[in-house]
Amino acid sequence: MSGCVQRNHEHPRISSTPATTFLGQMAASSDMTDVLSGRATGETDIDAFLQRHSPTVVDRGPGSVSRLGKWARDLGGTRLFLVTDRGLRDAGHEQRVVAFLSEAGFGVEDIAVFDDVTPNPTTNDVDRALAVAADHAADLIIGLGGGSSMDCAKGVNFLLTNGGRIEDYWGIGKASRDMLPMIAVPTTAGTGSEAQSFALIANAETHMKMACGDKKAACRVAILDPELTMTMPAAVTAATGIDAISHAVETAVTTRRTDVSSRFSREAWFRLAEGFRRVTSDPGDLEARELMLFGAHLAGAAIEHSMLGATHALANPLSAHYGMTHGVAIGIMLPHVIRFNADEALSTYAEFAESAGERLEEGDSGAERLAKMVEQMVSDAGLPSTLAECDIQSDLLDTLAAEAAEQWTGQFNPRSVSKDLLKGLYECASPRSH
Repeated sequence: MSGCVQRNHEHPRISSTPATTFLGQMAASSDMTDVLSGRATGETDIDAFLQRHSPTVVDRGPGSVSRLGKWARDLGGTRLFLVTDRGLRDAGHEQRVVAFLSEAGFGVEDIAVFDDVTPNPTTNDVDRALAVAADHAADLIIGLGGGSSMDCAKGVNFLLTNGGRIEDYWGIGKASRDMLPMIAVPTTAGTGSEAQSFALIANAETHMKMACGDKKAACRVAILDPELTMTMPAAVTAATGIDAISHAVETAVTTRRTDVSSRFSREAWFRLAEGFRRVTSDPGDLEARELMLFGAHLAGAAIEHSMLGATHALANPLSAHYGMTHGVAIGIMLPHVIRFNADEALSTYAEFAESAGERLEEGDSGAERLAKMVEQMVSDAGLPSTLAECDIQSDLLDTLAAEAAEQWTGQFNPRSVSKDLLKGLYECASPRSH
């Protein structure tokens, strides 16, 4: 490999279709001109667009969690199963949610709680939660927390309604029976899991993630209350925020992107690029928290209509082998993937950078400017920017690259990837390769 900017003369394009640009679409959508120029008009329009293209009803804004009981009643729930984690119990969010359900008339006997979800939930987490849900005869599921709680709740939904093991649903559309209604209450602005019909569950033995997707698993309601994100530690805000940003960036250029996903990607990026920089400098900025939470949701909706790319293929083995926080792995690898994809996605990357107020410096391409912007965000948030900082050993790069090549998101990257190219990207993320 010659340096860390891998140009496409080494490898053929996966598609001859040029990357969709913002400019061509802006002509057909006047409100996008406002969004990209920094004037956040068209808010009602994006809500209507979301309603047309997502099965999940969104209830958002400060205090919206107080309506959780109403939504549970509207969906016909009588035996509620709440999935969350210890951190949210200790922060008081679990008790607050249960109180709102009580105010809506649900008694203690109507609510069962599993609050022991671990980060990057495994099949063991799902099995333990399933036992509680089955014993309670749950007829409605509530996921409270970050992506881990959402994924665990969806995993329970698969098994409670369709039986079997999580491995049986690895892939797309393998559930034959209807699933229970689910309400998602995210407390982080990251995964956008509440907007997706996929559950990401790790095998308890290998720790490799299985993506189990089915339209029947989509949440019926998502409650986006930014006040719930105010208790996030700075490190969690940073890691989950970078993950959301990567969703907007990757979905915008995959080979499966559509007009619908492109709209979601752009709307998400606008909010996340502004919100992230504001919230990392002022954690108490509620408006910035709201931008992040809705932006993460829109990026999640973009995943449903598009897919992710090489960044996520590279990140998953790092989490599996080293226990690296997902968003930390994403923050390290995303700038290198942006540079790698430059020839296929140059115009889209340039528009993303320009819409966030970045000006091209002499000798920079749009991809380089966007990559530098992401690197600056990662640095400003106090996250590591190299694999060396995380003690990743170079003698494991072959293994990591082989596993990254097997990740299914890699096949949707705008530029084809292979084990050797993915190893090169890992090397780019370490100072030892410079």
